[in-house]
Amino acid sequence: MSAAQQLQELYTYADYAKWPEGEHWELIDGVAYAMAAPSRQHQDVVLELGSQILQHLRGKPCRPYVAPFDVRLPRQQEADDKVDTTVQPDISVICERSKLDDKGCRGAPDWIIEVVSPSSAIMDMEKKRRLYERHGVKEYWIAHPSDRWLMVYTLGEDGKYGQFQLFGLDEPATVGLFPELSIDWAFLNDDQIG
Repeated sequence: MSAAQQLQELYTYADYAKWPEGEHWELIDGVAYAMAAPSRQHQDVVLELGSQILQHLRGKPCRPYVAPFDVRLPRQQEADDKVDTTVQPDISVICERSKLDDKGCRGAPDWIIEVVSPSSAIMDMEKKRRLYERHGVKEYWIAHPSDRWLMVYTLGEDGKYGQFQLFGLDEPATVGLFPELSIDWAFLNDDQIG
């Protein structure tokens, strides 16, 4: 997402909800950012990750969702039409069912995964990292399948992300929130994905 795609006016969820369905936007602190259409490879990775997570969480209180899925992040207790931040993470895992409604999720998911695209790298690694930390996302993964690395941020007791952990995608990655779940990256070796 380039700066040229950023609109100059400040918006809320009330505005966002009226925009054409075929257009994909995110609002961060009232600023609208156009979202690029994901590539086929990006969608393959998101689908595979979502499938592994869904299989593990079946019968448990937590539930994964894949984009497009609105996550509204209110500053306080303001009404939805006043919320100025709505994002669509590639994968969101929500454990508090009270955060879910017909519009998506209101409040911070427990775990977010963003799959890096060339147009989203800076947004995912800087702006969204700070945003997710501020709103209390417990675990934030940034996956870069083509370069085969994974950056993991974990929320500390002080409400801050410490130093990220960097992993290669040549072996399974254990999820901090669900230690019995390891994401198997072997699917990246499939000719259909790469």
